[in-house]
Amino acid sequence: MSVTPQNPMPRRPKSPRQGLVAFAVAAVVIGMLGMSFAAVPLYRAFCAATGFAGTTQVRRVAPKEEGKRIATVHLDANVTPGLALDFAPEIPGVTVRTGQTATVFFKVTNRSDRTIAARAVYNVTPGQMGAYFDKIACFCFSEQHFGPHQTVEMPVVFFLDPALEKDETMNDINEVSLSYTFYGARDPQVTAAQAASPSPRL
Repeated sequence: MSVTPQNPMPRRPKSPRQGLVAFAVAAVVIGMLGMSFAAVPLYRAFCAATGFAGTTQVRRVAPKEEGKRIATVHLDANVTPGLALDFAPEIPGVTVRTGQTATVFFKVTNRSDRTIAARAVYNVTPGQMGAYFDKIACFCFSEQHFGPHQTVEMPVVFFLDPALEKDETMNDINEVSLSYTFYGARDPQVTAAQAASPSPRL
C-alpha cells in the first residue's frame, strides 16, 4: 500500500514585529557592551570632578592667593602583608592654610635582597575633602622601584583648595587624613585601584 507523502507545513514569513524585536535585542546587547567599556573612564571622570571616595585632585600650580581656613593634615602609611617594605611619613602631620603649598616626605626602605616594584594607592578622609585636596607632585602617580636594601625619601606636594571655604558642608571639618598603602605592582587590588582613580594630568 502506497502512502502519499504529506506536504510540509508552509513557513510563516517573519512579521515586521519580530524583526523589530530582534533589532531591539541586538541594540541592547551592543549598548551594554559599549557601557562596560565606557564605565571605567566615566567613573574616573566622576571621581576626579567630585572627589568621590576620597579621590584627590591633580593640579600643576597652587593658587596665587591663600585662603583663611586652617586645617591639620594627618599622614598615614601602610604596606600590604608580604611586601618587604618599611614605609612611614617623616612627620605625623602638618597644619596648613587653604591655598598654601605644603611639602611632606615619606620614607621607604626595601628590607629584601631583590628589587621590589610597588605602587601606592591613596585615600583622603573624610571623603568629601577629596574634591578640595589638590596634589601637585606625588610618588603615587607612577610605579616605584626600590633596589635591595635601598632607602628612599619621597615627597608629596599639595594644597587645600580655598574653594572649600564656600562649601557649607565643610564648615566643621578642620582635620584631614591622607593615607597611602603600598601594593606589589602586579597585585590585583592595585590594578583595580588604578582603574578607579583618575589619571594625573601632569
